[in-house]
Amino acid sequence: MARILSIDYGKKRTGLAVTDNLQMIANGLTTVDTKDLEKFIMDYLSQEDVCTIVVGKPTQMNGENSENMKRIEPFFNRLRKLYPDKEIVFYDERFTSVLAHQAMLQSGIGKKARQDKALVDKISATIILEDYLQSKNKL
Repeated sequence: MARILSIDYGKKRTGLAVTDNLQMIANGLTTVDTKDLEKFIMDYLSQEDVCTIVVGKPTQMNGENSENMKRIEPFFNRLRKLYPDKEIVFYDERFTSVLAHQAMLQSGIGKKARQDKALVDKISATIILEDYLQSKNKL
């Protein structure tokens, strides 16, 4: 089976997470500068078998798209054109940053590490992927 890659797209940094080959476990992969994201994805896909790319869709509490969506949508559309053999999907990312901070607190990570925005982005990507996997398993 191929892996699933998730992306928590940010203006400056982007967090990435990936499943194991059985698509059971989500693991934080890395955080990259957003300007280097497409090259990173191209390199990663050349080395790993990925069937699905899950892109976090930033949605406000009222269900409307957040401001970051104007950057994410063109990125999402480029992915679909570059990788027509992959399933590229949006997945609601509401509350992932809050959940990432809570997970860091509960895990006992120190205050200095909790201020590392790159770590928050990677954990957020992992939460997006875990939620996506749970939603798939309910079907």
